[in-house]
Amino acid sequence: MQAQTWDDLCFLHWRAPADAVRALLPERLPLDTFEDEAWIGVTPFKVTGFRLRGMFPVPRVSDFLELNARTYVTLDGKPGIWFFSLDAESRLAVEAARRTYRLPYFHARMSARSRGDWIDYSSERSGARFDGSYRPTGPPEPAAGETLEYFLTERYCLYAEHEGRLHRAEIHHPPWPLQPAEVELRENTMPPVAVAGDPLAHYSARQDVVIWGLDRV
Repeated sequence: MQAQTWDDLCFLHWRAPADAVRALLPERLPLDTFEDEAWIGVTPFKVTGFRLRGMFPVPRVSDFLELNARTYVTLDGKPGIWFFSLDAESRLAVEAARRTYRLPYFHARMSARSRGDWIDYSSERSGARFDGSYRPTGPPEPAAGETLEYFLTERYCLYAEHEGRLHRAEIHHPPWPLQPAEVELRENTMPPVAVAGDPLAHYSARQDVVIWGLDRV
């Protein structure tokens, strides 16, 4: 089990062709859709206080930038997240997550800085780049049940595949304090399928998270 805090997170979501997204998933793992539409998400944020169970955060190791590209799946009635990629600026975090959670983590050159109420965020590695700015534009509140916002954010497990077998890790956190967000995208090649138009954007200043180990499903 591990604990961490996610700061200054922005959910960016686009509709995507369901058949194209489904083709990227393991055969046994069903794509989850909202009103028959698939969604691709890109989420830049900062990890702070990263630590394993029973340990304290280690200075200069426990804080790093991370960005992931994802979609939404459900298995045996349990909705969760499928990650296409996860970029982090910490090589140690990348290696640990690859071994522990069998997730497609990549080391990337990343930066984030505050500019008034804007956050300028960039991430770059071979074959994938994100460069944009975002800021909250309204007060925080949890997503109402059965809404699109709830479907996209309130998911309490992740799925991973290793050696042809599916695994699931439980995730625990309070309901997301979501704020509407304004976004300026300069470049975004993170989604694994083509997306177009402005994203649906939400911001969250802080979320405390506990992630359990993988179990085979």
